Parts: sequence; structure tokens; C-alpha cells
Amino acid sequence: MELIRKEIQKYQKATARIPASTTNLGPGFDVLGLALQLYSEVTLETTETDTQVVVSGVDADKIPSTPEHIAFQAVELVFDRSGTKRPKGFKLQIENGIPAIRGLGGSGTAILGGLLTANALCSSPFSDVELLNFATELEGHPDNVAASLYGGIVVSAQENAEVHTIRLECPPVLSVVLAIPDFPLSTEQARGVLPTSVGFADAIYNTSRSTLLIASIATGQFEMLRIAMKDRLHQPYRAALIPGFDDVAKAATTAGALSVALSGAGPTVAAYCLEHTEQVAEQMQSAFSKHQIASDIKILKPDVDGASLHVENP
Repeated sequence: MELIRKEIQKYQKATARIPASTTNLGPGFDVLGLALQLYSEVTLETTETDTQVVVSGVDADKIPSTPEHIAFQAVELVFDRSGTKRPKGFKLQIENGIPAIRGLGGSGTAILGGLLTANALCSSPFSDVELLNFATELEGHPDNVAASLYGGIVVSAQENAEVHTIRLECPPVLSVVLAIPDFPLSTEQARGVLPTSVGFADAIYNTSRSTLLIASIATGQFEMLRIAMKDRLHQPYRAALIPGFDDVAKAATTAGALSVALSGAGPTVAAYCLEHTEQVAEQMQSAFSKHQIASDIKILKPDVDGASLHVENP
């Protein structure tokens, strides 16, 4: 049965602000995500001209400025599934604040930006839960998009096509020091080095660590992070793609970090700290330099609010 095509109000405009995310947090592969205070903005408005996609900001040269952009695919998905008649054209503007292809959820923020703004222009036919399911469909896994949508630490599980989440408050005393190497690492490449199966002992190891990680955050027992963020499922394989990873991790913990993990698929390395953030940042950058790798450093707090949306009517 055909959808009834609803009319959209002309010249409406919506802007979404979406936080970056760091995911896995060591053992929580494709399950755990933490939103960070680093943002991209996506603005969508209807036009009487052909569709435009405009990208500016960080790493704009690495991001396509065409309707093939994943954010515009998200826009089209909302219009198609809501049965809303498309206007003559769109202008999609992406002000990117997140380093691209570095394991910080940039594609997830773009997807959410497209979904949230398009949903607003279609008079909000879909709930946040439905939008999260759409985002996971486009992204392939829920950890990044769930954290960026809701803020805080989010635990996600998929049952068929449905994503189920629980959000935890992230204590404000925690800081994340990011060492962002000056080279990209695609998710496809990082997943390509993973084994197709793991041993029973490694599965138990990661189950115990990821469970301990959530318990330590929920109870404020941060000293447990030294043990809880260890991993055997993905980091030992991906570390080989990142020159100096082991030295960077050791430098961070020696300087006072509680724990260290790859951010998403990498190559960004994330150190979790209660104090000594400047010293940790300096030592991580120095360790990368010894391997002839330039890196950018960011010291961030968790984002606790998630994505926000502003709509302008004519």
C-alpha cells in the first residue's frame, strides 16, 4: 500500500548539534559508548533550487560535499519512511568539529544530524528510539550513535532490528585525554584485521571486564578502571595498525591515567583520568613523536546532554 504523501512546510530550517563519541571503552566492543564535549552541527533547510551539500570545518577536505554524503542519505530515509513529499531541493550544511576517520564517531554524528533535522521538517513523525534504529541501520552498529544521541555512557544491545539502551550518568570528575594521530584509519580496515572467532577464555575475559567497567562507573569505584578497560577481542589486533600504540598507552598510565583504550576503531588513543590530564597529554604526544607520528591532543569532559535540535519556521 502506498504511503500518503504529506506536504512539508516551505522554507523550514532545522539545526542539530551532536556530540562526538568514544566507543568500546576497551572491552565493550560495539556495545559501550561515551559522548564527549566535541561537536558537529548539521543544518537542513528546504529550497526552491537543486539540492546542495556544503561541508566546512575540521577535515572538510576528507568529507564528500555531494548528495552521497551519509547525512543526506539519512535525510532521504526519513522523508521516504514518513511518506512526506520532498520539496524541490534541500540545502544541507555540515559544520564539522570532529576529526574525520579517527574513531570519534564522525559518521554517526552526521547520520544523526540528517535524521534529526529531517524528522523536524517532517513534523516529527518518529521518536528518538525509532531514529536510533534508523541510525544503527545506516551506521551498522549502535554504540556511537546511541552515545551521541543520548549523552553520557550508553550500553546498547540489538535484538533483530531493535536497539535497546540504558544510559548512565558519567561522573563529571572523569576527563578523557585524546591523542589523535595525523592519519586516518577506516572502520573497514580496522575490522578487517579482526579474527572471525575467539576462544572461550577470551570471551570470558571480556565479559568480566565489560561488566566490571559498568559496575565501576555506576558505583564511582574508578580505581577499578585499571582492570576493567582491558580487552582481548579487538585491541591486540588493531594495535598493529597504529605505530607506537603500546608506548603511548604506557606513557599515559605512567603519567597518571587510570586506563587507556582505543577510541572506537582507532587510531585515536583515549586515556581516562581523574587528574594529571596535562601531564598525560604531554606524554602521549611525546610517545607518538618518538615513532615519527604527529598527533593532536584534546582534553575533554563527557557530554551529558546528547544531541540538541533547533527549528526555525518562516
